[in-house]
Amino acid sequence: MEEYRKLGIEAVGVYVREREQPFKIFNLLKEHKPDILVLTGHDGVIKTEKGYSDIENYRNSKYFVEAVREARRFDSNLDSLVIFAGACQSMFKKIIEAGANFASSPYRVLIHALDPVMICEKIAFTSINQVITPQDVINKTITGVKGIGGIETRGKYRNGFPREPYNIK
Repeated sequence: MEEYRKLGIEAVGVYVREREQPFKIFNLLKEHKPDILVLTGHDGVIKTEKGYSDIENYRNSKYFVEAVREARRFDSNLDSLVIFAGACQSMFKKIIEAGANFASSPYRVLIHALDPVMICEKIAFTSINQVITPQDVINKTITGVKGIGGIETRGKYRNGFPREPYNIK
Protein backbone atom coordinates (compact mmCIF):
# COMPACT_ATOMS: atom_id res chain seq x y z
CA MET A 1 0.00 0.00 0.00
CA GLU A 2 2.93 2.30 0.70
CA GLU A 3 4.14 1.92 -2.90
CA TYR A 4 0.74 2.96 -4.27
CA ARG A 5 0.80 6.02 -1.98
CA LYS A 6 4.30 6.94 -3.18
CA LEU A 7 3.05 6.79 -6.77
CA GLY A 8 0.00 8.93 -6.01
CA ILE A 9 -2.42 6.10 -6.80
CA GLU A 10 -5.53 6.07 -4.65
CA ALA A 11 -5.82 2.49 -3.41
CA VAL A 12 -7.78 0.47 -0.88
CA GLY A 13 -6.13 -2.66 0.47
CA VAL A 14 -8.20 -5.46 1.95
CA TYR A 15 -6.64 -8.69 3.18
CA VAL A 16 -8.75 -11.64 2.04
CA ARG A 17 -7.39 -15.18 2.10
CA GLU A 18 -7.12 -16.67 -1.39
CA ARG A 19 -9.82 -19.28 -0.76
CA GLU A 20 -12.24 -16.55 0.40
CA GLN A 21 -11.64 -14.13 -2.50
CA PRO A 22 -14.32 -15.61 -4.80
CA PHE A 23 -16.95 -15.18 -2.09
CA LYS A 24 -16.02 -11.64 -1.03
CA ILE A 25 -14.89 -9.88 -4.21
CA PHE A 26 -18.35 -8.99 -5.58
CA ASN A 27 -19.37 -7.09 -2.43
CA LEU A 28 -15.97 -5.40 -2.17
CA LEU A 29 -16.33 -4.22 -5.78
CA LYS A 30 -19.82 -2.87 -5.04
CA GLU A 31 -18.50 -1.03 -2.00
CA HIS A 32 -15.33 0.50 -3.46
CA LYS A 33 -16.07 0.68 -7.24
CA PRO A 34 -12.43 0.51 -8.40
CA ASP A 35 -11.32 0.71 -12.00
CA ILE A 36 -8.20 -1.39 -11.33
CA LEU A 37 -8.37 -4.58 -9.26
CA VAL A 38 -5.44 -6.61 -7.95
CA LEU A 39 -6.17 -10.14 -6.71
CA THR A 40 -3.01 -11.66 -5.34
CA GLY A 41 -1.57 -13.59 -2.43
CA HIS A 42 0.37 -16.83 -2.54
CA ASP A 43 0.30 -19.75 -4.94
CA GLY A 44 2.54 -22.56 -6.06
CA VAL A 45 2.65 -25.77 -8.03
CA ILE A 46 2.27 -28.90 -5.92
CA LYS A 47 4.91 -31.39 -7.00
CA THR A 48 2.91 -34.42 -8.18
CA GLU A 49 2.49 -36.37 -11.37
CA LYS A 50 -0.39 -34.08 -12.45
CA GLY A 51 2.01 -31.41 -13.74
CA TYR A 52 1.12 -27.92 -14.94
CA SER A 53 -2.09 -28.72 -16.84
CA ASP A 54 -4.34 -29.61 -13.88
CA ILE A 55 -5.63 -26.66 -11.83
CA GLU A 56 -5.95 -28.96 -8.82
CA ASN A 57 -2.15 -29.14 -8.85
CA TYR A 58 -1.91 -25.49 -7.74
CA ARG A 59 -2.34 -24.25 -4.18
CA ASN A 60 -4.56 -21.24 -5.00
CA SER A 61 -4.96 -20.75 -8.77
CA LYS A 62 -8.53 -22.05 -8.73
CA TYR A 63 -9.44 -19.34 -6.21
CA PHE A 64 -7.90 -16.63 -8.37
CA VAL A 65 -9.82 -17.99 -11.40
CA GLU A 66 -13.11 -18.02 -9.46
CA ALA A 67 -12.48 -14.53 -8.04
CA VAL A 68 -11.80 -13.14 -11.53
CA ARG A 69 -15.04 -14.71 -12.78
CA GLU A 70 -16.91 -13.06 -9.92
CA ALA A 71 -15.27 -9.72 -10.69
CA ARG A 72 -16.32 -10.08 -14.33
CA ARG A 73 -19.86 -10.85 -13.17
CA PHE A 74 -19.69 -7.42 -11.49
CA ASP A 75 -18.16 -5.69 -14.55
CA SER A 76 -17.62 -7.63 -17.78
CA ASN A 77 -15.90 -4.77 -19.63
CA LEU A 78 -12.16 -5.46 -19.92
CA ASP A 79 -11.39 -1.73 -20.11
CA SER A 80 -13.65 -0.34 -17.38
CA LEU A 81 -12.38 -2.80 -14.75
CA VAL A 82 -8.75 -3.80 -15.33
CA ILE A 83 -7.78 -6.93 -13.38
CA PHE A 84 -4.39 -8.28 -12.38
CA ALA A 85 -4.64 -11.70 -10.74
CA GLY A 86 -2.36 -14.46 -9.56
CA ALA A 87 0.79 -14.95 -7.57
CA CYS A 88 4.01 -16.96 -7.73
CA GLN A 89 3.68 -19.95 -10.06
CA SER A 90 -0.04 -19.36 -10.76
CA MET A 91 -1.83 -21.02 -13.68
CA PHE A 92 -1.57 -18.05 -16.04
CA LYS A 93 -3.72 -19.28 -18.95
CA LYS A 94 -6.75 -20.16 -16.81
CA ILE A 95 -6.64 -16.80 -15.02
CA ILE A 96 -6.54 -14.91 -18.34
CA GLU A 97 -9.34 -17.10 -19.74
CA ALA A 98 -11.43 -16.22 -16.65
CA GLY A 99 -11.22 -12.53 -17.62
CA ALA A 100 -8.07 -11.02 -16.12
CA ASN A 101 -6.23 -8.41 -18.17
CA PHE A 102 -2.89 -9.39 -16.62
CA ALA A 103 -1.86 -12.46 -14.69
CA SER A 104 1.05 -14.45 -13.41
CA SER A 105 2.92 -16.75 -14.08
CA PRO A 106 3.34 -17.95 -17.70
CA TYR A 107 6.57 -19.83 -16.90
CA ARG A 108 5.49 -20.78 -13.34
CA VAL A 109 8.26 -18.69 -11.80
CA LEU A 110 8.26 -16.67 -8.61
CA ILE A 111 7.14 -13.10 -9.25
CA HIS A 112 8.34 -9.98 -7.47
CA ALA A 113 5.93 -8.46 -4.93
CA LEU A 114 6.14 -5.08 -6.72
CA ASP A 115 5.19 -6.43 -10.17
CA PRO A 116 1.44 -5.82 -9.65
CA VAL A 117 2.21 -2.29 -8.43
CA MET A 118 4.25 -1.57 -11.58
CA ILE A 119 1.42 -2.85 -13.77
CA CYS A 120 -1.09 -0.64 -11.93
CA GLU A 121 1.21 2.35 -12.31
CA LYS A 122 1.44 1.90 -16.10
CA ILE A 123 -2.34 1.49 -16.44
CA ALA A 124 -3.22 4.35 -14.07
CA PHE A 125 -0.95 6.89 -15.78
CA THR A 126 -1.58 5.96 -19.41
CA SER A 127 -4.24 7.98 -21.24
CA ILE A 128 -7.65 6.44 -21.62
CA ASN A 129 -7.21 7.14 -25.36
CA GLN A 130 -4.21 4.81 -25.55
CA VAL A 131 -4.18 1.03 -25.71
CA ILE A 132 -1.31 -0.51 -23.76
CA THR A 133 0.26 -3.61 -25.24
CA PRO A 134 1.21 -6.43 -22.88
CA GLN A 135 4.86 -5.83 -23.81
CA ASP A 136 4.61 -2.17 -22.70
CA VAL A 137 3.42 -3.25 -19.27
CA ILE A 138 5.54 -6.35 -18.81
CA ASN A 139 8.74 -4.52 -19.71
CA LYS A 140 8.12 -2.30 -16.65
CA THR A 141 8.05 -5.24 -14.22
CA ILE A 142 10.94 -6.78 -12.32
CA THR A 143 10.14 -10.40 -13.21
CA GLY A 144 9.42 -9.74 -16.89
CA VAL A 145 7.77 -12.00 -19.44
CA LYS A 146 8.45 -15.22 -17.55
CA GLY A 147 6.43 -13.98 -14.59
CA ILE A 148 3.72 -11.73 -16.05
CA GLY A 149 1.53 -11.83 -19.14
CA GLY A 150 -1.60 -10.13 -20.36
CA ILE A 151 -3.79 -8.69 -23.08
CA GLU A 152 -4.11 -5.29 -24.72
CA THR A 153 -5.75 -2.89 -22.28
CA ARG A 154 -6.83 0.73 -22.35
CA GLY A 155 -5.19 3.15 -19.91
CA LYS A 156 -7.10 4.92 -17.13
CA TYR A 157 -5.65 8.44 -17.02
CA ARG A 158 -7.84 11.43 -17.96
CA ASN A 159 -6.42 14.90 -18.45
CA GLY A 160 -8.45 17.87 -17.30
CA PHE A 161 -8.30 21.53 -18.32
CA PRO A 162 -7.96 24.21 -17.08
CA ARG A 163 -6.31 23.82 -13.73
CA GLU A 164 -7.54 26.09 -10.96
CA PRO A 165 -4.96 28.57 -9.68
CA TYR A 166 -6.07 27.94 -6.06
CA ASN A 167 -4.41 25.48 -3.70
CA ILE A 168 -7.53 23.77 -2.33
CA LYS A 169 -7.18 20.58 -0.34
